[in-house]
Amino acid sequence: MAKNSKKTIYLCENCGNEFSQWSGRCTICGEWNSLKEVSFDVPITNARSSKIEATNIKDVKVSSKTRTTTGISEFDRVLGGGIVAGSIILLGGEPGIGKSTLMLEVAQTIGHTIYISAEESLEQIKIRADRLNLKSKDLTLISDGNIDSLEMTVQQYKPQLLIVDSVQTVYLSSYPSTPGSLVQVRECGIFLQRLAKKSGVPIIIVGHVTKEGSVAGPRMLEHLVDAVLYLEGERFHDARILRGVKNRFGATNEVGIFQMESKGLIEVKNPSELFLSQRIDKPGSATGCTLEGTRPLLIEVQSIVVSTNYGYPKRTSSGFDLNRLNLLAAVVSKNTPINLSNFDIYLNIAGGIKISEPAIDLPVCLSMISSYKNKTVSRKDCFFAEVGLLGEIRKVSREADRVKECQRLGYNPKYHYKDLNQLIQTLF
Repeated sequence: MAKNSKKTIYLCENCGNEFSQWSGRCTICGEWNSLKEVSFDVPITNARSSKIEATNIKDVKVSSKTRTTTGISEFDRVLGGGIVAGSIILLGGEPGIGKSTLMLEVAQTIGHTIYISAEESLEQIKIRADRLNLKSKDLTLISDGNIDSLEMTVQQYKPQLLIVDSVQTVYLSSYPSTPGSLVQVRECGIFLQRLAKKSGVPIIIVGHVTKEGSVAGPRMLEHLVDAVLYLEGERFHDARILRGVKNRFGATNEVGIFQMESKGLIEVKNPSELFLSQRIDKPGSATGCTLEGTRPLLIEVQSIVVSTNYGYPKRTSSGFDLNRLNLLAAVVSKNTPINLSNFDIYLNIAGGIKISEPAIDLPVCLSMISSYKNKTVSRKDCFFAEVGLLGEIRKVSREADRVKECQRLGYNPKYHYKDLNQLIQTLF
């Protein structure tokens, strides 16, 4: 019988790196007071007697069915065409954003699934499934957070998918710490990764997020998994965006668009229509075209420009970077006859979506100019271009795809202006 030795390390709560000694600051990420002491048992083995198995690459057999489609096209799109056998996926998002709802819908469509939820009782899960009108008979529920015997359960039921909701509530009894602690999250992540690779059963792990928007727990958890997905959106808006930030089996720039309704998350086949459905012709509104992954989206940018009552103008933005807004306001003031230095600016991306792409610079500038001049921009004109510091209008990537999307929806693409002054003279 192998003996165990006690080992103590110091684990950074922020980045997940290990250290042999405690210090006030993590030397990797620079965070102060983030190193926590972790003790665990390490089995003592004879290194000389151990043997590592090696396999030649030509002897590795690949299954003909490497991916399983869920039937939810937006979910499959983000994963690159479906769930890869033996993969492990991490799904993060704010509380109440719809993670558990999405997982139940995936379990409904993919076949025999084991759903582990240590946060809810079996009755609560059944009530939510009935509300979503899910009638799957191949869904096996587990409400126990102890996953010590999970490997035996997988061998017994042979599921097509295993869902763990959430990693902060499950635990291994061999580690004397509470669920959600650094040790438990780390060791449970390693245990589930090994289980997925050994059994060939794909595993989706649901994780809570921190105030900064990243998955709670050691950063190593994101390194262990094959794909990291985030479900984003404002709680008081219907739109939900499933965004991939890591994917070993597909592109990381794809997004899926959903709409939260009383019967769950509904796929949005035409996202542009969702974001422009309530647009009205008034000064301060402009239509822009942005890229979310490989998909062009038409969105509405709204601005209010009013005289400030204080010595320092106020700038507020929702769905758009505030620093970028201040920069664009300075560009307009410096390179055009319009001086915004004494005006408060309030900017909003309608629909609860968050945009960081440079192509949205032009509609942002145009919406501010429209509000300042109190003149309406045609609702059938769609703008996309980057605005430089000298007021020049620059090209952006994949213009042909944006033009095609604008024309498909009946909008006139506007993007080939020389500078902001030419834009103002042409439109106003």
